Amino acid sequence: MIQTVKDISKRIVEKTEETTSVKEIANRMKDKNVSSLVVVDELGKPVGLVTERDLVRKVCTLDVLSKSVRIGEIMSSPVITIASDKSPSDAADVMLQKDVRHLLILDKDKSNEFVGLITPLDFLRPQQSIVSEDKEAIEKVLDTYEAISYY
Repeated sequence: MIQTVKDISKRIVEKTEETTSVKEIANRMKDKNVSSLVVVDELGKPVGLVTERDLVRKVCTLDVLSKSVRIGEIMSSPVITIASDKSPSDAADVMLQKDVRHLLILDKDKSNEFVGLITPLDFLRPQQSIVSEDKEAIEKVLDTYEAISYY
């Protein structure tokens, strides 16, 4: 059975707008128990991604007032995407090539609607079976991003 990134990813993706304050986003991440949110424009199109890492590196370390900073100021953009029918090894390769830890999954059958988000931790979740050609790429991305230490 061939696995796709859609098979192993988180399907529920939390969204926010560029004008939302960092303080509100931090509270939402805590309440929803998520480490990232997709930033969308007024049409719902993804324009960026904000992660806990962004909050720490771009707000906390600079000692700025979190309620005065907007997500649009600190989000990572452009969003790096992958098609929903790609393999986990394809996702691992893209993560390594682009030096990112989050890939937004787009479904071509749904007019490129985003349908999930994949991170290195998704490779660690119990899977029915990981195809052997995916194992090497997945191990490399896990080593690169030290995902095991977060698990």
